Amino acid sequence: MIFIPLSFAVSLFLIAFLLRLLLQGRESLVRNHLFVLLIALYAAQTTLVGLRWGYGVTAVLPLLSLLATAIPPLTYLAFRDLAREEGAGLSLGDWPHLLPTAALVLMHFVWRDPIDLLIIAEFLAYGLWLLWLARLGPDGLVAARLDGTLRSHRSLLLSALTLVASALTDIAISLDLLWGEGRHSALMVSAATTLILLLLGIAAVVAGAEEGDGEPDGDADDEQRSSGAPSATRQPVPQPLSGEHEAVAASLDRLMAERRLYGDAGLNLGKLARRLGLPARTVSQAVNRVHGTSVSQYVNNFRVAEACRLLSTTDMPVTRIVFEAGFMTKSNFNREFLRVTGTSPTAFRAARRAAVLAPAPAG
Repeated sequence: MIFIPLSFAVSLFLIAFLLRLLLQGRESLVRNHLFVLLIALYAAQTTLVGLRWGYGVTAVLPLLSLLATAIPPLTYLAFRDLAREEGAGLSLGDWPHLLPTAALVLMHFVWRDPIDLLIIAEFLAYGLWLLWLARLGPDGLVAARLDGTLRSHRSLLLSALTLVASALTDIAISLDLLWGEGRHSALMVSAATTLILLLLGIAAVVAGAEEGDGEPDGDADDEQRSSGAPSATRQPVPQPLSGEHEAVAASLDRLMAERRLYGDAGLNLGKLARRLGLPARTVSQAVNRVHGTSVSQYVNNFRVAEACRLLSTTDMPVTRIVFEAGFMTKSNFNREFLRVTGTSPTAFRAARRAAVLAPAPAG
């Protein structure tokens, strides 16, 4: 029987999602190029892991180490672009992130013993750096599409914790080599590396898809998921109001109502802040403190209100109302509609029609 390492299956999984991102079009590719590179890097690394630990090909070890040093900085840079207002992409100022890879190349020819220590320190440092980036919550991802900030933030946390877990796993492997004569090292390296790359790949796929054109979901499962109770979400802690917060919130309310900005499925906090001529953090704080909700939920409240209007006054199909109201996917539309109204779009429309057709009470 032909032996196929599990890491090869993970690599095929990542390649399938990579192709999916590539097929979303040039605009999506340009916007998500760092996540595309990241997923390609994970796919290449899992393939090399399969060759090394599945078939014993030791010639790939130098390349494995080299690619490993590129994973943490590229992961950080991809998510960092979602958290800054001044535009996306790499710049000349990002050159320090190449230092770990350059150091590894130098060590390979000069002194190989500290290479493992370098990789452990790099994964741990970037993992903690990503946790620091995530401290502001979903509203901190100002360049992320509001329709998907929550999932993008969860992907950020998953990536951060996975990088930290990878560093701790490498430490455990080193201890096994030191005290256990490496009896379990091969299995630990293969299984842990494959799992870590899979989790990182899933995080990159989710974040990259959230910033792309979205997936076409319209199956019955989404409607069924919307028939349950709303999931509990952490609400912002109420903070003291100020006149500035109220003025910013009032300006944003007028802008949303008059310009219908919520109809833009690609809307993000950075765009809202630029329309108001204010820092994104100021806008986020105003929404949090005046409306007691996140920016994404604030915008989705407008979208749900528009969907309710369309459901009540038109015969437009729900699948079209999703996009008319500004949502990117039907699953998110159903979830937010349930959160705001306590019912599903189909049940809401049926109830409104029943109310219109009900006979008036006798005088």
